[in-house]
Amino acid sequence: MAHMSPAVNLVWAALTIMFESFLVYHLWSFDRFKCLRWNHGLRSGAFKRVMTYSYLTSIPLITIYAVGFSIIKYSYGFTVIPGMGIMPTPYELWRDSAQSAILPLYLCFSVAWGLEMVTHLEELCFWLFLIHSGSAKQDWFRSLYFKTWAIGSVVAIICMPLVTVLTREDPYKCEAYTLLVGSLGSLSLTIWFLPILWAFPTFLESLKQANVDTSTIIRLIKFHELNCIRVFFRFLFTVPFVILGIDGVRPHQHINDNMFLTDLLGMIAGIGCVVSSGITLIIFFPRSIKGEIENREAARELRRLPRSKTFGEDPMNVQRRDQHVSAYQLPPYEAAALGRSIQALTIEEMSDEENSKYGPCEVLPSLSLQPNRRTKDGDVEMGTVFTLTDAALSRHNTVMPKSNVSHLVYNWRSPLEIGEPPLWYR
Repeated sequence: MAHMSPAVNLVWAALTIMFESFLVYHLWSFDRFKCLRWNHGLRSGAFKRVMTYSYLTSIPLITIYAVGFSIIKYSYGFTVIPGMGIMPTPYELWRDSAQSAILPLYLCFSVAWGLEMVTHLEELCFWLFLIHSGSAKQDWFRSLYFKTWAIGSVVAIICMPLVTVLTREDPYKCEAYTLLVGSLGSLSLTIWFLPILWAFPTFLESLKQANVDTSTIIRLIKFHELNCIRVFFRFLFTVPFVILGIDGVRPHQHINDNMFLTDLLGMIAGIGCVVSSGITLIIFFPRSIKGEIENREAARELRRLPRSKTFGEDPMNVQRRDQHVSAYQLPPYEAAALGRSIQALTIEEMSDEENSKYGPCEVLPSLSLQPNRRTKDGDVEMGTVFTLTDAALSRHNTVMPKSNVSHLVYNWRSPLEIGEPPLWYR
């Protein structure tokens, strides 16, 4: 943004810093930064690591780019240019130290944009795979959509910095071609999302006809609405840069010479970039507010009651205490599921209607009986009837009726949580 006014760079810097603060707060509330570990969870494979670190790396790079140019632009302010009036000080009048920082800042921006396209392309390919999967046994990692994402990601990561390096002699042309190539790539991905948004209601109806559980339908509807909002802000991010990029590579520039239009389009693009990235953060790391509230209430109850009165020396009480304490050490979305799974149910409390609802061949086997077990310490762990979590339900469902619904529909929580299909799907 060497030719834009300092106000545009300041808006970008303020928005990205606020987004960084929100990201830190969100990840802390999500699972206390455990998602940033190299080995975290059952699905910490290469795919999840690439997606996680590519997305989280792009955000600081954009912040460095915006803050760096904001400092430089405000250091030199405006200059009276004969025939043009008061304009932001051209880079030719900057000191050598400031001019030498232009290329590194542009490289930060281009690399961040390439990583951003990696995440956008993955979501596009995944939703296309999910909607058009004709068999429940199709594997995402062996599909054409996954190969398309892998090839497209390599192209995006290589091309964006390459364009910046090849046009580095003229900072204005460097900026114009970087904006043009990046915006055209992101705009094409955004346009490809429109058929998915159009076909998604029909896809949801097909899932309802296949007797998919209500919680899965609600979860998919939530992500569909978030995707609709995000696509709108992606248009706000890409279209202004397409306009500035096309005008910038032309011999006679009409829009880039107009400070009002340039600043307006630059600010709109900044708002679209930050808001769409924020929605991506919510989709990638979905919080469970209900689970967080339950965990806080349970922890507060444990702190309020004396330990000696709450849990005696009886082995059964010790086992229950360990189960409760282990739930507080898990991420909110896992702890909530564990908390529901250890709620004891007696056979007498289950009505005939509830027993028939969990028939072995009608729906998913949601209940499981745990027998009495003797631990290594010699204590007896009492058996109970408990509700399986969603992941365990999918793994143990060996008697589910034949269906063309992909296992990812049941298991999917975010674009980062795509693992190998269960054994009974293979």
